[in-house]
Amino acid sequence: MARATQAVRSRPDSAPTSDTAAGRERVLQAALDAFFEQGFHGTSMRTIADHAGTAISHAYYYFPSKADLLRTLMVGVTEDLLAALEAARVEAGSDPAARLAAIVRAHVRLHTERQAEAFVGNTELRSLTARDRIDVVALRDRVAAIFKATIDEGLRCRVFRCAHRDEAVLAIVTMCTAVAGWYRADGPLAPEAVADRYADLSLSLVGYRR
Repeated sequence: MARATQAVRSRPDSAPTSDTAAGRERVLQAALDAFFEQGFHGTSMRTIADHAGTAISHAYYYFPSKADLLRTLMVGVTEDLLAALEAARVEAGSDPAARLAAIVRAHVRLHTERQAEAFVGNTELRSLTARDRIDVVALRDRVAAIFKATIDEGLRCRVFRCAHRDEAVLAIVTMCTAVAGWYRADGPLAPEAVADRYADLSLSLVGYRR
């Protein structure tokens, strides 16, 4: 899912044809834009359809409900975050400090590069259905598990000194997640600079010893 872009307009009122994938993507993008700007409860399926330039019947053809749109967005961005964290951890090698710095940077980068998705994902958890909330929370637990495992490696190797591992994980993940709420592309710091600073902060938090 790409970052929020201007919605596509003027789709004909015909039944969905071979452009189903493109039409589905337009509806999903329109939902993301609307949820980001107006919130889940402030957005209707008609608003989403209008922003996508399609008929409301087409929007329901692609997604049976507004709740299904929210679930699709939140599951998608969290699965992509998991993949980015796993890749960063592997590429960083075996050193726990390098691994922690790498996954923090990957987390921050995703929350700046895909800010709208990350922001919606972080603020609309309460708006999911009970079943969908269980699925998304399970994915988030897997994100936390990557940080826990990495910090545990550092503790075993005695390069980290941290008496409260679980609280450190919560603090680091919360800190990184919050970037989607305040980051501005026209602000004083580029995404890489934010990522580097957060990596340094995270290493300090776990008592990194060189």
